[in-house]
Amino acid sequence: MRGLKGALVALVAVIGLAGTAFAADPENTIYLDLKDGRVVIELLPEVAPQHVERIKTLARDGFYDGIVFHRVIPGFMAQTGDPTGTGMGGSMLDDVKAEFSKTESFTRGAVGMARSQSPDSANSQFFIMFDAGEFLNGQYTVVGRVTDGMEVVDAIKRGKGPNGAVIGQPDVMTRVTVTD
Repeated sequence: MRGLKGALVALVAVIGLAGTAFAADPENTIYLDLKDGRVVIELLPEVAPQHVERIKTLARDGFYDGIVFHRVIPGFMAQTGDPTGTGMGGSMLDDVKAEFSKTESFTRGAVGMARSQSPDSANSQFFIMFDAGEFLNGQYTVVGRVTDGMEVVDAIKRGKGPNGAVIGQPDVMTRVTVTD
């Protein structure tokens, strides 16, 4: 009986260590604090290393703090990251070249980089998918996935019309941080 108990203790210890090895990577996890709570996003550096680095750099610099969700289309996505709140602005950093993925898809909770007509024009703006949008696959860069707080994303104030412009007071990212 003592041997079985020792084996069980050892097995539990190994399972515990394995669980630790697969825990979320704090270096590639960001928190978006909104009025209704926190959104946790796992960034995907193996899929889009340049885009992930850009988001982390801007988050660490406080760039995203206080920025609105300027374009929110029901059943599609919520877009943010523009300091002008118009959808026309970006950071002072150079644009990032496209990093389209054949393995990552725009499903509910996917986070993608917004861009202009040019595939290599992503800068600071990103969007979170309310629903699947596979038609974006191969056209936009997937940078991460919401792992917690999708109900907070679902509560973001919706925009009006086909472009999803938010009328009145749009919701704001009060604080965006990298967890490391």
